[in-house]
Amino acid sequence: MFSPIRARASFVGLTALTLLASSSALRVEAYAQATGAPTVAAATPGTGAAMPGQGQATGTGASSESKGPCKATITFPAFGGVIKQNPDPACFSLPGAGEIYLGGALTGYAYRETNPFPFTTPPLGGDRRERVDFTNAQIFVQKPEGFFQFYLQAGAYAIPALGIVNYSTIDQTQLFFSPVPVVFGKLQFSDNFSIQGGRMPTLIGVEAPFTFQNLNIQRGLLFNQENVINHGVQVNYSNGPLTVSVAGTDGFFAGDITWFTGAVTYKLDDSNTIGINGGFNAGRTDVLSRPTRAQFATPLFQQNSGIFVANYTYSNGPWTVTPYFQFTNVNRDARLGILQSASTYGGALLASYAFNDLFALAGRVEYETQTGRPGSGTTSLLYGPGSSAASFTITPTFTFDRAFVRAEYSLVKVYDITRGDLNEGTTGTAFGRTGNRTTQERVMIEAGITF
Repeated sequence: MFSPIRARASFVGLTALTLLASSSALRVEAYAQATGAPTVAAATPGTGAAMPGQGQATGTGASSESKGPCKATITFPAFGGVIKQNPDPACFSLPGAGEIYLGGALTGYAYRETNPFPFTTPPLGGDRRERVDFTNAQIFVQKPEGFFQFYLQAGAYAIPALGIVNYSTIDQTQLFFSPVPVVFGKLQFSDNFSIQGGRMPTLIGVEAPFTFQNLNIQRGLLFNQENVINHGVQVNYSNGPLTVSVAGTDGFFAGDITWFTGAVTYKLDDSNTIGINGGFNAGRTDVLSRPTRAQFATPLFQQNSGIFVANYTYSNGPWTVTPYFQFTNVNRDARLGILQSASTYGGALLASYAFNDLFALAGRVEYETQTGRPGSGTTSLLYGPGSSAASFTITPTFTFDRAFVRAEYSLVKVYDITRGDLNEGTTGTAFGRTGNRTTQERVMIEAGITF
């Protein structure tokens, strides 16, 4: 998703609102099926709660069988199992359209970190040691039943992630995916087959975009290599334990449909699910010719890369455990300003244990490395060529119906960085005002409500 010098710029191209509407909902549904997690209505602590995912929507959304007025099973956006979606969302009937459901999330956070980054990135300021802000002030509007369905998510948001600069909520909303980060339409041809299009969460990865969807407040190191929200068209098919989704998208919110992505999951039994997902840029994107603000949303190296993810999820009783492996690669292309090729390899383990309906403890460990030799080139996917990083995150969460409060401690440790020398006017590629610090700790608290 983000690297220390990137974010996602907003792109508004509502040339096909129905296409925009269809992609997001399917991506959330895909996550639940991709990981074998229960739907949000069933994902409660102590019952095999779902591990959060990127919203790999390949399912069919709400139940095709109506349970009566305002009784549809809502499965979008996907929730991670600790923080709960409203089981009885507001609903009203719209003549000619059917039942429209309303929901939302209102959450805020505060954090303090060690060793802020050394640089400023115009048009934004430098990294801040501490911040108090909203993480979500969003509303959800959706039609989850019938042949034509749609989903719209609007408002302000922050997507904090390990090892990168966390900008303000207003800056992230403006630079990443606009105040309407998700909007799509979907044609539900049958219980097994659907087509969606629009602005939707990616099929790639294991963690979902927004904080309320995940076990941890911050996204992980591996998430920083993945695209998050993109425009495109997606086809979904499910049959028994098998779920398949393929999509043509614009990758890192670039605006041009050049990426091909896909996700396949297979549910071995009620507790065990395996999956693979990934994608690549079938074309090339000249990011450096775009305005600086656009490059926040569309980083040069990641936009012109390919990615592969393999994951396994165990979900049974109070336990949810998801290990996964990730590989990325970007090829040399001097015409685009990519002077050297580079790859990353990484693995992560996410786990959660629900002690009861009120308290759960989640954690994450990761390791990631980049090819190359420190100081040998300019293609930096991590903390410079030859660098590597490890992370540890722990997040206790208290829930009270739809309200929650949680704390978080995280540590990132980097190795084999390219060091700088202030006497020569250079900074290193890691943390601190000189860029030569190799650790960063953060303490966070987040509280809010879903409705």
